[in-house]
Amino acid sequence: MSGSGFIVLGPLELGLAAVLILALALLSWRLALGLTRPLLVGALRTTLQLLLIGLVLKVLFANATLWWVGAMAAVMLVAAGREVLSRQRRRFRGAWGYGLGTLSMFVSAFTITLLALIVVLGPEPWYAPQYAIPLLGMLLGNTMSGVALGLDHLTRSAHEGRGRIEGRLALGQPWNEAIADLRREAIRVGTVPIVNAMAAAGIVSLPGMMTGQILAGAPPMEAVKYQILIMFLIASGTGFGTLTAVWLGSRRLFDERERLRLDRLSAARAV
Repeated sequence: MSGSGFIVLGPLELGLAAVLILALALLSWRLALGLTRPLLVGALRTTLQLLLIGLVLKVLFANATLWWVGAMAAVMLVAAGREVLSRQRRRFRGAWGYGLGTLSMFVSAFTITLLALIVVLGPEPWYAPQYAIPLLGMLLGNTMSGVALGLDHLTRSAHEGRGRIEGRLALGQPWNEAIADLRREAIRVGTVPIVNAMAAAGIVSLPGMMTGQILAGAPPMEAVKYQILIMFLIASGTGFGTLTAVWLGSRRLFDERERLRLDRLSAARAV
């Protein structure tokens, strides 16, 4: 334990937590739940990825230039775009499959992160990595989930409701009206998780950032204020990102003659 009250974790403490994962994996194997391998692989990936990002951030903090921070942010955006693509059962073909999620997250998460850094927090310099990288990571992570859920619901619903959509088009409705109800539902599906998280924050659960700050010795009320800020930013990023992705995706489902083009979607795949 340091003088500020921060408890330093060593290999023994982390090993004790790992024993719980091993026990759960063993129980899964005994009950034939099929979760043993995913659980162990997930735990290994978490350990390696977090250790790697810890080393990267250590170097980044020691070389806090705009170019290095920008490069790290670009890598995070590319990885988030890849995750959005992998979570869809019916993805758009070609560059649209990757570009929709990446563009919507760039428009929402990046813009809101810049707004928070420059206008709200105001660190010196404004791109200080100890603020910029964690903030962008939280926004990208949540926006990524919302965008993936929204796009997946949109494409699956359009495929399953093809007859209804084409019937509306045949009756003279423009494309945006023919798919309006599916688009609204897709946006709702993408934003409901963060809305529920805000409703439960502080009563059912203590959010991660607030908990981390309290464990690090920050005054509880300061941790609360930071968490309120983060929740508002995340909700805004998720909402704007999902809305952008679903709107662009719904437009891509129709051509210039307002014909439904499900051939622009790939075949269904396991997620």
